[in-house]
Amino acid sequence: MSLSQVLPEVPPAERAPDAAWADEVRALAERRNAVVLAHNYQVPAIQDVAHHVGDSLALSRIAAAADADTIVFCGVHFMAETAKILAPDKTVLIPDARAGCSLADSITADELRAWKAEHPGAVVVSYVNTTAAVKAETDVCCTSSNAVEVVESIPADREVLFLPDQFLGAHVRRVTGRENMHVWAGECHVHAGINGAELTAKAEADPDAELFVHPECGCATSALYLAGAGAVPAERVKILSTGGMLDEARETRAKSVLVATEIGMLHQLHRAAPEVDFRPVNDRASCTYMKMITPEALLRSLRDGTDEVHVDPELAARGRAAVQRMIEIGRPGGGE
Repeated sequence: MSLSQVLPEVPPAERAPDAAWADEVRALAERRNAVVLAHNYQVPAIQDVAHHVGDSLALSRIAAAADADTIVFCGVHFMAETAKILAPDKTVLIPDARAGCSLADSITADELRAWKAEHPGAVVVSYVNTTAAVKAETDVCCTSSNAVEVVESIPADREVLFLPDQFLGAHVRRVTGRENMHVWAGECHVHAGINGAELTAKAEADPDAELFVHPECGCATSALYLAGAGAVPAERVKILSTGGMLDEARETRAKSVLVATEIGMLHQLHRAAPEVDFRPVNDRASCTYMKMITPEALLRSLRDGTDEVHVDPELAARGRAAVQRMIEIGRPGGGE
């Protein structure tokens, strides 16, 4: 059974991290010559103590360039794997190896190989939110911010197998108009749960708000429908990666923004534009896997070296080639 076929229990309550905790984290990181990376969906205390905060691909590229012996990746397991793929000579730790991902686990390498056999000659495009084994079976990776660009770079007469997220795939197919693109029926359970009815109700209650919608969300189509129907001005509906949300937050002139993604993102948005009222479309959209990386787990990882991430060198080399092809096509932008 894979990491994420069964949702984990919510971690037990811990003592709220304080200044002494933060000082100990920083001291241990310096002693270990470690850089602490935190994904945008982590709890605020971990985001605040990390050396760098961002999306998974941006953090992995920071890991590769960092002048550090050890990378402590506060995120989910595929993200730490990606860091190891791009930084094979560094020690990569994840504070809790049980932190999986329902989206990454929605397709296995065996399933991908069987799908490829059904479509010989097709080009495989994998979202970076995939395991190392799946990346190794991939022709080119993509992020949510450059998925359209990656698919458009493929000759029009070549079939495309796009995986694993069905909502991002539907968005790419809608934008490109590509008919020979097959989309895997995977999803992030958190993003899929942010539905169109919730978005519509929130937008109707605040007609002046802008909408920041992640393309993994089940409500992305509803957001575009609201714009097309005139219920929300089209210029107020923005389909954005997490990095794109931060860029847009710094530029927006709106007083309020409805945000459709995991609620951990709100912390960075408030920091980017404290004068804007950022509110979640679904305030229950919290990833249990992300929240398994607790302040106590981070401290333990730095102190005891748990849990180290390993990727088979041959798989890593093949996966690295797929990521590199993406970078050669165009700027990967804000990652997922």
